[in-house]
Amino acid sequence: MADHIPLYPVRSAAAVAAVNRKRAAYYSAAGPGPGADRHSRYQLEDESAHLDEMPLMMSEEGFENDESDYHTLPRARITRRKRGIEWLVCGGWKFLCTSCCDWLIHVCQRKKELKARTVWLGYPEKCEEKHPRNAIKNQKYNVFTFIPGVLYEQFKFFLNLYFLVVSCSQFVPALKIGYLYTYWAPLGFVLAVTIMREAIDEFRRFQRDKEMNSQLYSKLTVRGKVQVKSSDIQVGDLIIVEKNQRIPSDMVFLRTSEKAETPSPFLWIIQMIQNLPQVQLLPQLTKCQLCPLLYVCSCFIRTDQLDGETDWKLKVAVSCTQRLPALGDLFSINAYVYAQKPQLDIHSFEGTFTREDSDPPVHESLSIENTLWASTVVASGTVIGVVIYTGKETRSVMNTSNPKNKVGLLDLELNQLTKALFLALVALSAVMVTLQGFVGPWYRNLFRFLLLFSYIIPISLRVNLDMGKAAYGWMIMRDEHIPGTVVRTSTIPEELGRLVYLLTDKTGTLTQNEMVFKRLHLGTVSYGTDTMDEIQNHVIVSYSQTQSQASGNNASSTPPRKAQSSAPKVRKSVSSRIHEAVKAIALCHNVTPVYESRAGGTGETEYAEVDQDFSDENRTYQASSPDEVALVQWTESVGLTLVSRDLASMQLKTPSGQILTYHVLQVFPFTSENKRMGIVVRDESTAEITFYMKGADVAMSTIVQYNDWLEEECGNMAREGLRTLVVAKKSLTEEQYQDFESRYSQAKLSLHDRALKVAAVVESLEREMELLCLTGVEDQLQADVRPTLEMLRNAGIKIWMLTGDKLETATCIAKSSHLVSRTQDIHVFRPVTNRGEAHLELNAFRRKHDCALVISGDSLEVCLKYYEHEFVELACQCPAVVCCRCSPTQKAHIVKLLQQHTGRRTCAVGDGGNDVSMIQAADCGIGIEGKEGKQASLAADFSITQFKHIGRLLMVHGRNSYKRSAALGQFVMHRGLIISTMQAVFSSVFYFASVPLYQGFLMVGYATIYTMFPVFSLVLDQDVKPETALLYPELYKDLTKGRSLSFKTFLIWVLISIYQGGILMYGALVLFESEFVHVVAISFTALILTELLMVALTIRTWHWLMVVAEFLSLGCYLASLAFLNEYFGIGRVSFGAFLDVAFITTLTFLWKVSAITVVSCLPLYILKYLKRKLSPPSYSKLTS
Repeated sequence: MADHIPLYPVRSAAAVAAVNRKRAAYYSAAGPGPGADRHSRYQLEDESAHLDEMPLMMSEEGFENDESDYHTLPRARITRRKRGIEWLVCGGWKFLCTSCCDWLIHVCQRKKELKARTVWLGYPEKCEEKHPRNAIKNQKYNVFTFIPGVLYEQFKFFLNLYFLVVSCSQFVPALKIGYLYTYWAPLGFVLAVTIMREAIDEFRRFQRDKEMNSQLYSKLTVRGKVQVKSSDIQVGDLIIVEKNQRIPSDMVFLRTSEKAETPSPFLWIIQMIQNLPQVQLLPQLTKCQLCPLLYVCSCFIRTDQLDGETDWKLKVAVSCTQRLPALGDLFSINAYVYAQKPQLDIHSFEGTFTREDSDPPVHESLSIENTLWASTVVASGTVIGVVIYTGKETRSVMNTSNPKNKVGLLDLELNQLTKALFLALVALSAVMVTLQGFVGPWYRNLFRFLLLFSYIIPISLRVNLDMGKAAYGWMIMRDEHIPGTVVRTSTIPEELGRLVYLLTDKTGTLTQNEMVFKRLHLGTVSYGTDTMDEIQNHVIVSYSQTQSQASGNNASSTPPRKAQSSAPKVRKSVSSRIHEAVKAIALCHNVTPVYESRAGGTGETEYAEVDQDFSDENRTYQASSPDEVALVQWTESVGLTLVSRDLASMQLKTPSGQILTYHVLQVFPFTSENKRMGIVVRDESTAEITFYMKGADVAMSTIVQYNDWLEEECGNMAREGLRTLVVAKKSLTEEQYQDFESRYSQAKLSLHDRALKVAAVVESLEREMELLCLTGVEDQLQADVRPTLEMLRNAGIKIWMLTGDKLETATCIAKSSHLVSRTQDIHVFRPVTNRGEAHLELNAFRRKHDCALVISGDSLEVCLKYYEHEFVELACQCPAVVCCRCSPTQKAHIVKLLQQHTGRRTCAVGDGGNDVSMIQAADCGIGIEGKEGKQASLAADFSITQFKHIGRLLMVHGRNSYKRSAALGQFVMHRGLIISTMQAVFSSVFYFASVPLYQGFLMVGYATIYTMFPVFSLVLDQDVKPETALLYPELYKDLTKGRSLSFKTFLIWVLISIYQGGILMYGALVLFESEFVHVVAISFTALILTELLMVALTIRTWHWLMVVAEFLSLGCYLASLAFLNEYFGIGRVSFGAFLDVAFITTLTFLWKVSAITVVSCLPLYILKYLKRKLSPPSYSKLTS
């Protein structure tokens, strides 16, 4: 039915009803297998043009109101385009400049086109093209670009550019207002601090890069092994990488030192052919050609720094080179590797290995399992590989974005306010020139007024904010509640207080990636961690009985039992059910035990041999899934130990020490589509053949025999946050297995629809299986993850989990960590491959309300390709989003999408190398030092040791940094506005003359020693105590609205500045009419006192250093009255006025200065008191 869903607006009611019925039928339909009939379900490829006519439904009636729906979608909103001068003024100039710069950069750094390559083994000089150096480079600048680059980053801010122009104008005699140092000293100080800070950061990056590039590796040459630096490795080199050593470049895996060579499943075919005398095939085959069939040589690598998964990956050596007798023989053969062009995808590779000097030439296909990507680590043995990609062409570097210079939202807001102040400055200067009547060279007077009022835009704003940021960083690193925290980017601490979206990795960030077996359920009885000893006793008893029966059977020479499939069903005892369940768990997996060889101290890893001493002390398990390792470790804890495993057999050790051998006949691996894995084994002692299977409950519920408890218990375990696996078995007769094996082999040889045919044959086995048990494994969460996530949610922060892990695992962790609350539904986005499927899925998702979204990376890619706006709009409405199977570049892309579509501040949290791109793309990046190394920590803006520290970092330090910087920035602007207002009043009184009121050191001192300490002490202020901020995270919501620094608060400060500046200047002129020559001393004294009182008015929580700063500044000013008296006169020599020390000690001077100060400050104190009483802030009730 769903094949005929029309993809165009349906207008009639009958047609609407028909469409809705068909859609409901599609969404209620559950196919026999995942992805079955997917391509036949939609007829969309030929009708894609009609999809644009069909809007995504906004409601159930969406198909009826198709035109109105169009206008509700973000992509359909039509905005008027600005043209001409309007466009140029409103940002067009910035666009033009950016475009020109991008074009110049493109011309200067034109990228070389990436091509496929032929790499000759051990002969780099044979490479046809020049390839990049294998050097890691995280530096932003080089020797030549450092100064220009830093200066550009500084002067792209309007504030700094403005002061550069003002300072340069003082070299023009006609425009000179005061001393050069009054303009150049603050600007020089800002630039010196910035350049020094950038130089230190750049030097640290250089040292880290040098350390990585200087790591030594063994390079194989014709003359033997030579040591070579990582940065000197070239394409074509043969590199030897030891165990636990980082792989320096992308390589093809040629040889390994692993002692064991695991027999291939094809071995029995070769032996069968060899026994046929009439077949003369084998003598024609060389040893090298036989090795792909006879042996598989492999090793394990750790890829946590590449894809974030800490489970080990199995890599297979090129068979032809592995079977060479010695290492040196690699140079005696004439062979090359053909590799595809460098690309982003870390999960695929296409290439061929060719040996030309054999007859006939050997051709071997290469895939992802033959590759060793850079930044991964060898986990077992020693590997030899040929380098195919270096430097910028390696997968890890291509998946890492270049670090950007992050600018905080507060800095951008202050930049906007600075532009508003500049417009006010120009307007004020124009008014002054107009009131002058445009006499004389008015344009020169206009520029002089611009310089006179230039303190409206204070240069000290940049200095104070940069020093404040450094202080916040120091406070964060000194906080004993979050030990080990490091601030690596000191320019954006305020961002911690403005976050709306938190994007976090899963493995190692939310979880410890340590699986622990928690629950075994047999249907009628359940065992937890406190009753595991009962299971152990049952296992010991059952195996002791089995052993005694076996010895009895041997004595009576009874033949081995056949399969019991035809035997009548008898209710088994609990002991026998536990015995079967534990044996199934111990056999059904892909785990390999590995023993650390201590003899000779070589440190190499060996696979277990039959005659080896299987000591428990030096055994470790290797597997592609940590869940399987947890299950095998649990069977070991209850007495049944896996001691040996290869492709052909595995051995278990019973509690009594007896070794049981099982031959592995078939293995059906786990895939994300089938959600289960199976294994067929033959017991060597009894010749019984058993098919074991384990998998997710959704996949296994239709396979096992009817039961009434599985679904309920799976739900119970999932609510506890456990990862469930259903285990089942089926006994096979020899005839049944031989029939299956022949059909399975035939299906695998099929050229058309091979995957479907193989799946159909395997499915014939998966019927009426005996349900053995249900297991529950817990991925242990980091400490206090649940309360931290709850705190962040209450603070109004939306949390997205981006992980490279499987969908089921990600969903389970989302539940157990309470990322998704228990009351919320979860919408799992179905896999989509084309536009039509994405269209229907998005419509289904739109109907859901208040549910968390779980989506895979492939489906996400399709949705973003066709419906980017709609998808982001829907996803942002979800309380939580989980994206699984995400590549590093996808993670960064999601961060950028949120920034573009919402305009909100984002924070990325991760701990592995695969999280670096996401961390660098986010407005604020937090790295966790964990088991996955320090790569994320070093690339992040803030480095922490545990996820739970994020709560305090945001709620306490983020709040304080933003609130303090907002208060500091506005107060510094107030300080400049008030003195500019006084200058305007002074110039008005003196017939609009462009004469400065305060000169030289007074202007420098006003912004430094007289007021700097009290104003800067605002970085110690706090509105609520840390305990209150953590207890009531809802207070954080107010910060994201940006009310502490807005045009409203800015205008309030402007009005305060105009009022106070007017009062101070007019008060001085009115009260001191008879002593007019002392107006500078009088007004400046009142100004300093007013500023000190205003700081006291702004402070909400007093600190002893604030009191010290107030009295220190007052003392400095009083001392300067005595020592710098030549400055305290109007126009200095022109008025002939000097300070009369006797005059300032009179009571008249004191009470008049006090009166002016009181009039300027008292009304503000009264207003503040009334506001707190009538309209108290949200936190005042909590602190009272």
